Amino acid sequence: MNGPPARRAPAPAMTVIRQEDLIQSVADAFQYISYYHPADYIRSLAAAYEREQSPAAKDAMAQILINSRMSAEGHRPICQDTGIAIAFIRVGMDVRWDARMTLQQMIDEGVRRAYTDKDNPLRASVLADPDGKRRSTGDNTPAVVHVELVPGNKLDVIVAAKGGGSENKSKFAMLLPSDSIVDWVLSVVPTMGADWCPPGILSLGIGGTPEKAMLMAKWGMMDPINIQELLARGPNNRAEELRLELYDKVNALGIGAQGLGGLTTVLDVKVNDYPTHAASKPVALLPNCAATRHQHFVLDGSGPASFEPPDLADWPKLALDFKSSRRVDLDKLTKADLAGWKAGETLLLSGKLLTGRDAAHKRMVEMLAKGEKLPVDFTNRFIYYVGPVDAVRDEAVGPAGPTTSSRMDKFVETMLAQTGLIGMVGKSERGPAATESIRKHKAAYCIAVGGAAYLVSKSIRKARVLAFADLGMEAIHEFEVKDMPVTVAVDSNGNAVHKSGPAEWRAKIGKIPVVVA
Repeated sequence: MNGPPARRAPAPAMTVIRQEDLIQSVADAFQYISYYHPADYIRSLAAAYEREQSPAAKDAMAQILINSRMSAEGHRPICQDTGIAIAFIRVGMDVRWDARMTLQQMIDEGVRRAYTDKDNPLRASVLADPDGKRRSTGDNTPAVVHVELVPGNKLDVIVAAKGGGSENKSKFAMLLPSDSIVDWVLSVVPTMGADWCPPGILSLGIGGTPEKAMLMAKWGMMDPINIQELLARGPNNRAEELRLELYDKVNALGIGAQGLGGLTTVLDVKVNDYPTHAASKPVALLPNCAATRHQHFVLDGSGPASFEPPDLADWPKLALDFKSSRRVDLDKLTKADLAGWKAGETLLLSGKLLTGRDAAHKRMVEMLAKGEKLPVDFTNRFIYYVGPVDAVRDEAVGPAGPTTSSRMDKFVETMLAQTGLIGMVGKSERGPAATESIRKHKAAYCIAVGGAAYLVSKSIRKARVLAFADLGMEAIHEFEVKDMPVTVAVDSNGNAVHKSGPAEWRAKIGKIPVVVA
């Protein structure tokens, strides 16, 4: 005899999500991640700092950690590149909405509020008409929104702010089924240079289709840093085996913090996979930089999300030591002075420093080609590749860390040959042509630490716009700096620390042979 029919589980109660609750939660989350690193990143970086043996890499990590604490205390951005806004949203199928806007519109309004906050304005980096006029949207909208319907009655949201330096180093390949993913990763990571500001996280998406692989890789970067726990317990599946192998071998490349050479290049490696076609093996590789910024929250209909400030005890108390650094007066500097600088040497810059990024360089080169006079005299001057955040209160300038220098490589020969410029400050390595121009003209190229924007800004005592004001943050500014810390990356003889440092530490680690070209 059959028994009574099985009872169905009661359906979850319907949840009503208010429009304003989501908007405010998104706004608060983006403000929160602008000045708070995830606690797991700080703990992992602090441990890597203690293990690091490369003096240059250890100093770079110290600057990142000090900058992070300063940003947490001052509620100002960790990095001047406050990122493109991304939202991953899982909507429970029992959720109902009290809203007039679409989901995209609600997320965009939250982003708009966050990026135009008067107490902590964030840099509007998003440009419309990407292959045309490339004009700023002014408020960092629209966000990139990914939506998934899932069981339940809650709204699960992850927001992230991704800077151009790490986004631009994303890699994708459609490998053959028999190809080694490890070999492919080890071949592409050195080509990524230091623009993605290691030490950070690498995330792989394997399988599915090309866009699925990319999405899995992006999702993976939001997972907690837990490689040390995995090392302790051992792998349970192929994905975990791959994580451990890549963590070991990528660090063995010796790239190190900021590409200066050292023991730690990645703090974790994430791997997510999905079934794929029998003839295919799509693989996406995405990096997350030293300014890793993301936050997870859940709305259940009871109001907006709340975000607890982290415990400042999680940050190590560090102090920078520049006793052995060379002090440089930019106002009295000549090309002859540069001959005594050596690649890898730390300098403290004081005096007047010009700024300029892609748009300013492009305009100047076009003016020179037309025989027009530049609005700024570059004779015996240094230029800093930076797009600062707007200042608030008593700041001379907002967070003002370096941008990727290789984007300016195409302009280096013209600038050094025709303007009187003798040096540059930026982030990461220069390409072969730019390095050769620096050697030919007996100039110098220095780097500031990517991921230390707020710390760097404290060296800037005054700031004014000199030219191209219409370009906004890309205008030519003049900074007056005091003891701004930089490292000589390419000296006047063309010696490049981003080549010598990783090669030296790759050899010291000794797991992967150094190939001499």
